[in-house]
Amino acid sequence: MSETIEQKCLSQGVKLTDQRRIIAKVISESKTEYGESDHPDVDELYSRVSKIDPKISIATVYRTVKLFEEAGILTKHDFKGGKARYEAMIESHHDHLIDIKSGEIIEFVDEEIENLQKKVAEKYGYTLVDHKLELYGVKKSKK
Repeated sequence: MSETIEQKCLSQGVKLTDQRRIIAKVISESKTEYGESDHPDVDELYSRVSKIDPKISIATVYRTVKLFEEAGILTKHDFKGGKARYEAMIESHHDHLIDIKSGEIIEFVDEEIENLQKKVAEKYGYTLVDHKLELYGVKKSKK
């Protein structure tokens, strides 16, 4: 079972005010219909948290996201489109497929791609220590 953002904050020594707790809960619950993170940006987070507590300012959301990122609790993604998006830091690696029309983000793991990346690094005399793969596309229309 993976740790919640709130649990990660406690284990990292990040003080959780009531407002930070709400922001952590909203990020933890930001899921697609498939149960994956929907990678919200700060504006989306602000919209969601302000429905729970209208006193939370967008500045508080920005500061909290930055604090969580610096503590290694959140991962920041700079997908095309200009807005940074966030997801909880997880131990297992995954890649992303981004629909450039809808903005939908699909997380996936493909062993064939993982093996090919290692093979390419080895071909050029490197040991692969990390990587990030983002694929951009548009959904095919059904015929």
